[in-house]
Amino acid sequence: MATFIEICNTVKIAGVPDEAIRLSLFSFLLAGEAKRWLHSFKGNSLKTWEEVVEKFLKKYFPESKTTEGKVAITSFHQFPDESLSEALEKFRGLLRRTPTHGFSEPIQLNMFIYGLRPQTKQLLDASVGGKIKLKTPEEATELIENILASDHAILRDRTHQPTKKSLIKLSSYDALLAQNKLFSKQLEILTETLGKLPTKLSMG
Repeated sequence: MATFIEICNTVKIAGVPDEAIRLSLFSFLLAGEAKRWLHSFKGNSLKTWEEVVEKFLKKYFPESKTTEGKVAITSFHQFPDESLSEALEKFRGLLRRTPTHGFSEPIQLNMFIYGLRPQTKQLLDASVGGKIKLKTPEEATELIENILASDHAILRDRTHQPTKKSLIKLSSYDALLAQNKLFSKQLEILTETLGKLPTKLSMG
């Protein structure tokens, strides 16, 4: 949702409110059942962006699902055969899957660092000459991104032999990556649609 709003904010059309642009483009972000759900609202029954967000989150992120997602986030840990890059992407994926988690950025950072393997934590602490969790979220995130861009990005236990249990977990992670690829494809379609939006709005 945050990425969608960020894209919409890049579109400025004279005389067209930002809210109208979001309402017009939101359906392009959805697919399958979610798109059918949005189209089930007749006419202009959803008049504001706040209404759309409220009803969407209530439909697809009920309290039970939010609780399940929060448990997954707080239970995050880096696998022995998982690089820092992969662990970070997995953690971000958990956050994206539950946008109603309510965790602040400092809390997110602490949970991510707490779930890392000791070797990875030592690498991060050594990079700052102290404790990385004492840094601000912005400083810590920048540091981690810099490490990922260096030769230290692949931080694995090469001698680790994945067990059947860990392979099942990795398969779940692969499924998450597939979902992320689908979302990226939908964003490509949305971006393409943005180029045609001024003409459509003018015709309307």
